[in-house]
Amino acid sequence: MIIDSHAHYTTAPPELDAWRGRQLGTMNRPTPGSLKLSDDRILESLQAPIARMDALGIDAMIFSPRASGMGHEIGDARASLYWTQLNNDLIARACSLAPTRLVPAGQLPQSPGVSPANCVEEARRCLDDLGFVGFNVNPDVAAGGQPFTPAMSDEWWYPLYEALSDFDVPALIHASATANPALHMNGSHYTSADAAVVFDLCWGDLYDRFPDLKLVVPHGGGSAPFNWNRHRALHVQHGKVPFEERVKKVFFDTAVYDADAMEMLIRKVGPDNIIYASEPFGTAKSTDPETGRPFDETIEFVTGIDWLSPDDRDKIFAGNLLRLYNRIDASRVGRQEVGS
Repeated sequence: MIIDSHAHYTTAPPELDAWRGRQLGTMNRPTPGSLKLSDDRILESLQAPIARMDALGIDAMIFSPRASGMGHEIGDARASLYWTQLNNDLIARACSLAPTRLVPAGQLPQSPGVSPANCVEEARRCLDDLGFVGFNVNPDVAAGGQPFTPAMSDEWWYPLYEALSDFDVPALIHASATANPALHMNGSHYTSADAAVVFDLCWGDLYDRFPDLKLVVPHGGGSAPFNWNRHRALHVQHGKVPFEERVKKVFFDTAVYDADAMEMLIRKVGPDNIIYASEPFGTAKSTDPETGRPFDETIEFVTGIDWLSPDDRDKIFAGNLLRLYNRIDASRVGRQEVGS
């Protein structure tokens, strides 16, 4: 079985962005809303992702709202809540139309300067009422602006970590927009945020306080595998718990698009903490001129590592994910006809 752990609804119908445009025009008085979309309209928007899964042999995907569109830095907490609820409801509908192929995960109503405790009610709704299995969490709520978002290890985040631990669900630590004009969102902001998160999660005592906390850092952890000994050296210099020990509490996804980089990630982190991801129809959806294939077709990067055992490959492709996202019923996902 192959499950892609990191897929966003980048093919959502344009009515979603139109709703957001109307909300932006009335940001001083935000109101809840709904999308008038037929099932056929939603199914049409899912054909490309499902066809890709069929072509590549991917059984299922964890499907969440578009990360770049979470927009937490825009408006107040009410606006964020209404936009979040709309996106989560749409994810639930989409996944209900392809229940064996798409597994729902949500965004949270984060807002600059507002305690993450504000997210717990929506998380509970998504888990109890919509059948979600996890969430995206933005580590930079104000997109680099004011007020600055505390580090992921700061006690400011503790109410959310307590809830995630109690719910026993993982969070994918995924940045959204950036207000910094020097940073390209996909090219530098995301990967810089990933690297910063890896450092911070391992630097302090977060996992001593929350031993059951399940956090996933996407995109191979940014530069973390390349800078492995930089982290180790800093931990030694400051008398910290060894980095190579702390990092075993962190999970990494494989949304990197180079075979050498993928192998380095797996070799450094170890196969027990890696979950397969390609983030389809995202940053790397273009075709590699050297191979003639899309950059995000990366299954062979894992199968081509000759020192991985069959058991290790199974862990990376599905085993680790099913252990982490334990709300997924493995017997109910797979390559079956949509609507069956």
